Amino acid sequence: MSPSAQIHAKISGPIVMIGFGSIGKGTLPLIERHFDYDKSRFVIIDPHEDGELARQHGVRFIKEGITRENYREVLVPLLTAGGGQGFCVNLSVDTSSVDIMTLCREIGALYIDTVVEPWLGFYFDKNIGPEKRSNYALRETLLAAKHKSPGGTTAVSTCGANPGMVSWFVKQALLDIARDTGVEVNEPKSREGWGQLAHKLGVKGIHIAERDTQRSKKPKPMNVFVNTWSVEGFVSEGMQPAELGWGTHETWMPENGRAHTEGCGAAIYLLQPGANTRVRSWCPTPGAQYGFLVTHNESISIADYFTVRDGSKVVYRPTCHYAYHPANDAVLSLHEIFGATGKMQPSWHILDENEIEDGIDELGVLVYGHGKNAYWYGSQLSIEETRRICPYQNATGMQVSSAVLAGMVWALENPEAGIVEADEMDFRRCLEIQMPYLGPVKGFYTDWTPLSDRPGLFPEDIDTSDPWQFRNVLVR
Repeated sequence: MSPSAQIHAKISGPIVMIGFGSIGKGTLPLIERHFDYDKSRFVIIDPHEDGELARQHGVRFIKEGITRENYREVLVPLLTAGGGQGFCVNLSVDTSSVDIMTLCREIGALYIDTVVEPWLGFYFDKNIGPEKRSNYALRETLLAAKHKSPGGTTAVSTCGANPGMVSWFVKQALLDIARDTGVEVNEPKSREGWGQLAHKLGVKGIHIAERDTQRSKKPKPMNVFVNTWSVEGFVSEGMQPAELGWGTHETWMPENGRAHTEGCGAAIYLLQPGANTRVRSWCPTPGAQYGFLVTHNESISIADYFTVRDGSKVVYRPTCHYAYHPANDAVLSLHEIFGATGKMQPSWHILDENEIEDGIDELGVLVYGHGKNAYWYGSQLSIEETRRICPYQNATGMQVSSAVLAGMVWALENPEAGIVEADEMDFRRCLEIQMPYLGPVKGFYTDWTPLSDRPGLFPEDIDTSDPWQFRNVLVR
């Protein structure tokens, strides 16, 4: 059974969706199902797609790229046509989230995206150096826009599965751990309160621990990058420096680790690409596994959000990073790229729901270092359930598109919240909207640590005094 077509909110003005790749296609039926809006003012813009699916749904399609040069002249008329409050749903690559968000707020249109995206060329610019190519640097441009123009029309930043949904999972996980360790707590109502709760529980860090087991019916051919979501998006972030929120419990930093000299100070980066950096982690289905330490906004925003300060002194901060085992075809695709000295395959392919044999996307947060060691809380959505509940996407896409839905509802209910990250939103309300699309959402405790499951056949540079040191997590 598909979730009921409950109308959550009314969109009084036009809807402009930028980007109609795998996530855009999956978000379209959710918008149709859950919002009251004027269909004649729904426009989709994409430079690559043919627009046939949009036309099947009676939605106007414009085949055009949004660029630094044209974004104002293209978007302003579309977002203001016919009155009401417009809503810009930015699901594209190579478009500046901060520039488009700023424009939307100038004209009073709501805005949402799933990543702090830059204009074309940023990710592969060898002239600016690793620090400037980091997600930390991109997030700082968002924070600067927020500082420059507080309050006003709501713009929801980085609200997909991760970043996005996982920030809501962290809060629920902390409440579960408090309950199960006998720590009496009133649900925090502030950022400071959440940081104090994590500190009180003894949480040392959080892995965004994911295992995608979706398998194609056809084996991956050579020289094709196969993935379950945007290949361009994955390769771009995978080629950025590995980045992680840097916790106060850490006593060791990799030789190629670097701290930032400006900004919030919540994260470090490594002088190596994230998609070629492995870490030890744990998910319920496989148990212990390797993941890639691919940079993501939530690695920085979660660590920043849960920071506890005494004046200007940082008293507590959890380590936070992605530990991503993508679909096997994507692992092979990455191996191919790095084996070819970083050269992208000549073609790429995103597996749609009809091409997948079976599998789940097990995406959650592994909260570790507390009284019960480690707790994974998240979604175990299967391709079979995804097919049942909504068209045009696999399980990976559904976790993203349903978070976009939740973020849109929250924005419509809170239209004057200014620029917000997922960490700052009402996690209960957002999960309430999203839950029908996530399959089983469960919590699992484990006694696994990064010191477990080591064969012990060779000498290792590890810290046995504290299993949860990044020194033990990083595969060297």
